[in-house]
Amino acid sequence: MSRTVFCRKYQQDLEGLERPPFPGPKGEELFRTVSKKAWQEWLAQQTMLINEKHLNVMDPATRPYLDAQREHFLDNEPFDKAEGYTPPDKG
Repeated sequence: MSRTVFCRKYQQDLEGLERPPFPGPKGEELFRTVSKKAWQEWLAQQTMLINEKHLNVMDPATRPYLDAQREHFLDNEPFDKAEGYTPPDKG
């Protein structure tokens, strides 16, 4: 049986994550407040940012940047997008 959360991005009850996305208080907060749908969308956005901006995830400066972008994305605030990305044509 799946659990539901009141998703902070979509402002409605949606299916929640199966487990915290990472350890610690921030992971627990995300587990309680972010839906599976919003988290999957963030992971796709994060991948595009890493690829398009040529971010090195081993660089200690990258994590704070991605953390800030994640918070903006999940709170429906302006966030950096991959420049030049065009979504695939669904037609």
